[in-house]
Amino acid sequence: LTFLQELSIEEFMKIKGIGKVKAIQLKATCEFAKRIAKPIENIRIKIKTPQDIVNLLMDELKNEKREVVKVIILNSHNIILKIQTISQGGTNSVQVDTKDILMEAVRSGAPKIIMVHNHPSGETNPSKADIEFTQKLQKATKVFGIELLDHIIIGYNEYTSIKSYLLEQELKKR
Repeated sequence: LTFLQELSIEEFMKIKGIGKVKAIQLKATCEFAKRIAKPIENIRIKIKTPQDIVNLLMDELKNEKREVVKVIILNSHNIILKIQTISQGGTNSVQVDTKDILMEAVRSGAPKIIMVHNHPSGETNPSKADIEFTQKLQKATKVFGIELLDHIIIGYNEYTSIKSYLLEQELKKR
């Protein structure tokens, strides 16, 4: 029923039997459901694998119509301190700068981060731009003494860890 989240109040009102008040209630219910799917900020969540990140963000990102970039800021024990949306773009690209990703981590004094973004197409193979940006971010994080644990791409019910992807590519070359 995720398509309901996309409907406007006016579109709800076009359905026979739904007036303005009911349309507003339905729109509010959709927003409420969307917010419930997000993790509660105060729970101490420890990240052990890329799947842990996917479990947190898949429901939120898999149906997005635009690319969304998030950074997960972690303490030294891989416990999430904050999840921050950095940028939203178009249907097949997003503009993001390394300083935007690092800003909150530096401000928080956080030693580790994970970058996450979605591909609205559902395809999770990293593009050349995804790989180049990950490598650029990796270099920038080292300058600030921050460890980039991974960059995860979320599609529709699937994901790719760029760290694992690059390791596989390296092993194939050998």
